Amino acid sequence: MAKPIHMMVRVLDEARSVDFYRKAFGLEISQRVDFPDFTLVYMKGEQSPFEVELTINKSRTEPYALGDGYGHVAFVVEDLGTEHARMQSAGLSPKDIKTMTHEGQPFGQFFFIEDPDGYKIEVLQRGGRFS
Repeated sequence: MAKPIHMMVRVLDEARSVDFYRKAFGLEISQRVDFPDFTLVYMKGEQSPFEVELTINKSRTEPYALGDGYGHVAFVVEDLGTEHARMQSAGLSPKDIKTMTHEGQPFGQFFFIEDPDGYKIEVLQRGGRFS
């Protein structure tokens, strides 16, 4: 059976992106691998072995075009309101908290935030399907 291990995003500024993922989600660098043309920075949190891989292409000076294929990655948290307020206080500009229903029943509560390169990240309240 396959096991998900990481997601990769190309970022323009390593320090800015590391700072964002550290502040927003408590991720820390688990490994940094420097190659002649690019650097890979793997970040993960305490609660999961899943990593975010930041790829920094050394010759890149222009922001990446995200296209229309990327959707988002999602993180689940214990207290959505507290995390929203914390991120707002940290100057990370989370969007408004939304509630989704399906057939009249609660399905999920969430907000979105964007990293410095514009990648969308969904932050969900833990519970039900999102445990």
